Amino acid sequence: MSEEAGLWALFASSFLAATLLPGGSEAVLYAVLRADPGAPWIALAVATAGNTLGGLSSWLVGRLIPRGEPVKGIETVRKYGAPALLLSWVPLIGDPLCVAAGWLRLDPWRCLAFIATGKFARYWAIAALAG
Repeated sequence: MSEEAGLWALFASSFLAATLLPGGSEAVLYAVLRADPGAPWIALAVATAGNTLGGLSSWLVGRLIPRGEPVKGIETVRKYGAPALLLSWVPLIGDPLCVAAGWLRLDPWRCLAFIATGKFARYWAIAALAG
């Protein structure tokens, strides 16, 4: 697989892993890092971008849910606000947090910043372990 194809696969798997669909991107990131250990920052940027956009798509889903229907994760996001999205990378709870933030109509730019920070930190830790 070419480096470019590997990065596209990483972006796609990272995006899908951050949506309400099941999946993981850690193995793809690990494979890309092992195939080209000299460029970890490109792989980290691609994985973070894909995963962040996936998280924002969950935020948008929450934004589109009618206000009368409560969503999972709402109390955590009400209590902590956008900083709760630092945990958007955590399996099983991250997606509901993003949906809840959209449902609560939290500022998308603040949500973007916290989602991206949390996702990058997780991928950076994986890269450090792969190194």
